[in-house]
Amino acid sequence: GQNKETSTQLMDTDLKKKKKKDILLAQHYLHMPICHSHYIECPPMGLETLKIDDFQLHASTTKRYGLGAHRGRLNIQAGLYEDDLYDGAWCAGRDDPLQWFEVDARRLTKFTGVITQGRSSLWSSDWVTSYKVMVSNDSHTWITLKNGSADLIFSANREKEIPVRNIFPTPVVARYIRVNPRSWFNIGNICMRVEILGCPMPDPNNYYHRRNEVITTDDLDFRHHSYKEMRQLMKVVNEMCPNITRIYNIGKSQSGLKLYAIELSDNPGEHEVGEPEFRYAAGSHGNEVLGRELLLLLMQFMCLEYLSGNQRIRHLVEETRIHLLPSVNPDGYEKAFEVGSELSGWSLGRWSNDGIDIHHNFPDLNSILWEAEAKKWIPRKMFNHHVPIPEWYQSKNASVAVETRALIAWMEKIPFVLGGNLQGGELVVTFPYDKTRSQGVTREQTPTPDDHVFRWLAFSYASTHRLMTDANRRVCHTEDFAKEDGTVNGASWHTAAGSMNDFSYLHTNCFELSMYVGCDKFPHESELPEEWENNRESLLVFMEQVHRGIKGVVRDLQGRGIANAKVSVEGISHDVRTAADGDYWRLLNPGEYRVTARAEGYSLSSKKCEVGYEMGATRCDFTISRTNLSRIKEIMEKFNKQPIRLPVRQLQARRSRERRMGT
Repeated sequence: GQNKETSTQLMDTDLKKKKKKDILLAQHYLHMPICHSHYIECPPMGLETLKIDDFQLHASTTKRYGLGAHRGRLNIQAGLYEDDLYDGAWCAGRDDPLQWFEVDARRLTKFTGVITQGRSSLWSSDWVTSYKVMVSNDSHTWITLKNGSADLIFSANREKEIPVRNIFPTPVVARYIRVNPRSWFNIGNICMRVEILGCPMPDPNNYYHRRNEVITTDDLDFRHHSYKEMRQLMKVVNEMCPNITRIYNIGKSQSGLKLYAIELSDNPGEHEVGEPEFRYAAGSHGNEVLGRELLLLLMQFMCLEYLSGNQRIRHLVEETRIHLLPSVNPDGYEKAFEVGSELSGWSLGRWSNDGIDIHHNFPDLNSILWEAEAKKWIPRKMFNHHVPIPEWYQSKNASVAVETRALIAWMEKIPFVLGGNLQGGELVVTFPYDKTRSQGVTREQTPTPDDHVFRWLAFSYASTHRLMTDANRRVCHTEDFAKEDGTVNGASWHTAAGSMNDFSYLHTNCFELSMYVGCDKFPHESELPEEWENNRESLLVFMEQVHRGIKGVVRDLQGRGIANAKVSVEGISHDVRTAADGDYWRLLNPGEYRVTARAEGYSLSSKKCEVGYEMGATRCDFTISRTNLSRIKEIMEKFNKQPIRLPVRQLQARRSRERRMGT
């Protein structure tokens, strides 16, 4: 016990010495002149990305818990119904010039600037219009940034959403930093969302830094790419791996930018019978930039790993036809890219050039299917799958983005089996349906007939992500999705008609999910290596799920593949269709299923197909024969639907028999 007490005393003495050393070192840095020619602006410390945890944020006073210092993060969003837990800023308990918002960097840091926003709220208008900045090494003695001999006052926000950045005339080194509001909107309150720009000073003994550090070993191009740079990078990858890649475009944006995709396959440009088609798309909201960069990183990674002989990647490329579409909305991206990662706010560049939300711009086929089900039209008047697009949607006057039309043509042309669209601003995987079945209800569990499969697919991504299922992680904004294993039924989160996910499921064979890959829609370039590490395994595991379930070919008696044949699974009221060569894929969880193949003019065929737990789809082929009725119809069509004329001798013999019978 004595040894333990002595050990504790020694540790306390060491900590005091270290703190004193840190203070002396910081005081040295504070008074050390910095050459402006070497002044490099530091990246965000991580209030928005949650690298800075709640315990590092403090404030003078707080209006209520939901408006506490932990909510004072750049771009944090309030819930629709603002409450005591999840409001949209730090708001001071009193409106006077003595209030402050403080960040403890937990180590000596070179601070170079501050970014501020007002309060995220549908009902209130609160923002700070000017502030001072103070720094400290011990949280007791504070130094105010000066402009000569006077305190430096920074101009802040003029409204609540657009971020405003202020760069310090000279960087300052300290551990603590405070923002001290001096004026605010005259009919509002002191409320702020903040990001601090700062570079940690070298300190190999710092525990907090080591704990949070994530290092990647992948030698990839970790930066944000303009449209031209993206196109150039795709070309570089294509030249590195010409035998397994092909660049193509699916159409153009409203401003005329081509929507480029890259294909990875051992036979680029060719659909191989029995080989499933997979897609990732990103950037339908142009300001949700992380997904775009993740697909560009995935493209580089797969090319390099294939060349180095990585068996997992080789198997994926040789057994799957993979399509990556990094930028669905390049027009929106260019707007966000122009102002940069910290200043684009929550919505700049989200919509297409003509103001359309591309991800929710698809026809609402849910309502059409559910109405048909209510009228008992299925399957007599309408099928439970491949729901047709209504005529009004296809008219030129319909409010449909050119990017949406290009996506639909792409989805109809290629027999995709599984797809994921990468979104931003949250950490969760959503699956269909995205629209609530009950009218007027904004949140309600609305499962598809394939709910169990969708839940597995969502979990396969979320469970292999570094953060999504971490029960200890802080919520991004208002929802604690980690409680639900990082997945959620789209309609139970918030209802949305005409989503890409619902359309894909109801109009094509493809099961589509949305991956919200990070709290920060547009992370700083310095965050990309860590975000890649967070998502890399998930991106690969989800692709591999395309080989789960059953697959096969539906043929006629001559061995020819039958296109557009229906493949039904007993107990699941959602069928799939065969592709042009008669091949099909049906995603299913492990189990035994009774499967039926049928086609117009053919007799149906049923068999039991078993899906195992090991990766690889079970082969389940069908041979079906023509019905007698279809043969008669074919003969009738051959003779232009005219009565079949018998040869003259047969006609004479028949007349002779008729005469004899008459006598």
